[in-house]
Amino acid sequence: MTINPTEISDIIKDKIKKLDIDAQSHNEGTVVSLTDGIARIYGITEALQGEMLEFPNNIYGLALNLERDSVGAVILGDYKSISEGDIVKCTGKILEVPVGEALLGRVVNSLGEPIDNAGPINSSKPFEIFLIEIFSSIATQIAAATL
Repeated sequence: MTINPTEISDIIKDKIKKLDIDAQSHNEGTVVSLTDGIARIYGITEALQGEMLEFPNNIYGLALNLERDSVGAVILGDYKSISEGDIVKCTGKILEVPVGEALLGRVVNSLGEPIDNAGPINSSKPFEIFLIEIFSSIATQIAAATL
C-alpha cells in the first residue's frame, strides 16, 4: 500500500473547506486567581468598565481592570465561596444601587441590599455607579491644599 501525497492533500483541503468556524467573543470566563477579594478572570472579552460580573452562588463583582484576554474584578460580597476554576458571566449591566428616602436609616451592603433585617428597600429607581477619573480628584485636592 502506497501513500499518495496528492490524495492526502486533497483530503485535507476538503476537510478545511467543510470546517465551520465562527469567530465569537466570549461573555463568560474562568477565575484563574483570587486574592483578598480581587479576582483575575480569563476569557471574558466583552466586559465593560464598571460592569457587574456574576459569580457562582449569586455573588457579584465589579469589572475594573480590563485587559486583552482577562479582567480584574473586585468581589462585592463573600468571596470565600469563590474558587479558581469557577465560571463568571457578564451581566451587561453597570453597577447600580437603590436611591431615595427608603434608604434613610437603613444599613446596606456594597450592592445596596439591606443587611439590617428591617425588610426590603422599596426604591423606585436605581442609580448607576460610575467611576470618576482619579487624576482630576488629585488635582482638586492639591489645589485645595495650596489655598
